[in-house]
Amino acid sequence: MIRTTFEREIQELKDEIVILGSMVEQALLNSVEALKKRDIEWARKVIDGDIQINEKRFLLENRVMIVIATQQPMARDLRVLASLLEVISELERMGDYAKGIAVINVRMGEQPSLKPLIDIPRMAEKGTDMLHRALAAFVSEDAEAARLIPPEDDEVDALYNQIYRELMTYILADPTSIERANWLLWAAHNLERFADRVTNICERTVFVATGEYKEVPPSHSELD
Repeated sequence: MIRTTFEREIQELKDEIVILGSMVEQALLNSVEALKKRDIEWARKVIDGDIQINEKRFLLENRVMIVIATQQPMARDLRVLASLLEVISELERMGDYAKGIAVINVRMGEQPSLKPLIDIPRMAEKGTDMLHRALAAFVSEDAEAARLIPPEDDEVDALYNQIYRELMTYILADPTSIERANWLLWAAHNLERFADRVTNICERTVFVATGEYKEVPPSHSELD
């Protein structure tokens, strides 16, 4: 009976983590779309919505601690519970990146965007797609699926580098554009870090499934 209760609690926690992940994904996509359209009111809604992400994080952490205190978890159980806490924390931090992009939008005020946004939305779409699949792998404890995702971070890094180079050309052509270029560069940086944290979730999935905690091997391009 105790074991059945424990397994049900773990499944419910995983289901709630998927909901938290969906909140984070939507927050990121909304913040980038608001930045693309320079919709400051929409950005403020993303900032306000971060409170709900934080509240859910603390609620889930509290539930994990209750399970630890009441269900007498064994060694592997503790591995799962520790990983749940880690993933919850990663998701909350990813929500902060979405909020950060919204804050950038608000701070830009009435300044027009330096350029039409193309690669920044692509970074957001790629990052949220990676997160969605990473959480699916975590819930099913699928180590093989988790190992396939981190190499895709190369695509996000390539977009970031492309944005950086393009913004530098704007600055060189017109030094007065440096502030507006920096706003966009910080937004891209948040997206790059968002994708990095997806890798952390994948590593936790491998840890739960195999008991080994180590970095997921990089892509071939990083080894060249």
